[in-house]
Amino acid sequence: MNVTVSIPTAFRGHTEGLDQFKCSATGLGDLLDTLGTRFPQLKQHLRDQDGKVRRFLNIYVNDEDIRFLGDNYSFNDGDEISLVPSIAGGEQ
Repeated sequence: MNVTVSIPTAFRGHTEGLDQFKCSATGLGDLLDTLGTRFPQLKQHLRDQDGKVRRFLNIYVNDEDIRFLGDNYSFNDGDEISLVPSIAGGEQ
């Protein structure tokens, strides 16, 4: 099984500049572990100290938000996964 992860600009400094990463992760937990192992500097941006998906990280599979479906969510071959960090701020 192969999935493709789109790496947002905000995370590319932690992924050697890669904008995509292909791997054989079978589920969300496996994907986060794989990314954290391959890119140690990215790990802290994916999960909090309790091992849960960071509050401001949105995860989409084929344009469907799966963030709240848990680590047991399973991927299908060819799925496209997008990591989307929420960014706040700006002038009012």
